[in-house]
Amino acid sequence: MFLADDLSGAEIILSGAEGRHAATVRRLRAGERVDLTDGRGAVAECVVRDVAKDSLRLEVTGRHTVPAPSPRLVVVQGLPKGDRGELAVEMMTEAGVDVIVPWAAARCVTQWKGDRAGKALARWRSTAREAGKQARRFHLPEITEQATTSEVAALLRGAAVAAVLHEEAAQPLSRLELPASGDIVMVVGPEGGIGDEEIKRFREAGATPALLGPTVLRTSTAGVAAAAVLLSRCGRW
Repeated sequence: MFLADDLSGAEIILSGAEGRHAATVRRLRAGERVDLTDGRGAVAECVVRDVAKDSLRLEVTGRHTVPAPSPRLVVVQGLPKGDRGELAVEMMTEAGVDVIVPWAAARCVTQWKGDRAGKALARWRSTAREAGKQARRFHLPEITEQATTSEVAALLRGAAVAAVLHEEAAQPLSRLELPASGDIVMVVGPEGGIGDEEIKRFREAGATPALLGPTVLRTSTAGVAAAAVLLSRCGRW
């Protein structure tokens, strides 16, 4: 599967980075089947007609639209340190998370400020794009701008169901009552955990503290583990 902004026309020239990858890395040849998507649900089924050094000429043989999944799963991810943020984004994208919100929690070791913020966000978005292609996702996840605690609280207030992963919670995540539509918003804290004041604000916003399991996972793996539970229970898996 490859990404293309424009899927119109009976023929499509796949060029740029996608075309180079198809021609030189994947080594696609005339007659082979290729699927193109715009990452927003539109799909063009194609056959390779000609291969150039860094592009393909494709004939469109069919089109269809993949509906957006429902309910939508939104994960608020406390900023992990090092490259663990990209690992978290990659795994959650492959699992099927729809929106990932980078969160500047009080206990985050990593801080996104100035130029660093833009570069880090670009890496997360690039990781999501590549992981989405690998997973053959026709709806790529949205990676939002970095959110403050106040912005996360507002997001929780607007959710159909909201949960905060916490090792001292009494209610298991697997028993959370889930909606048939709307947004399921889940908060994953940073390595240092979620502070008492943050938990208080999230409770006031309508979020339920939930226990993922008997062990404490790293922040970079907790999101994908929790997503697997929720996606299974809401019927998307």
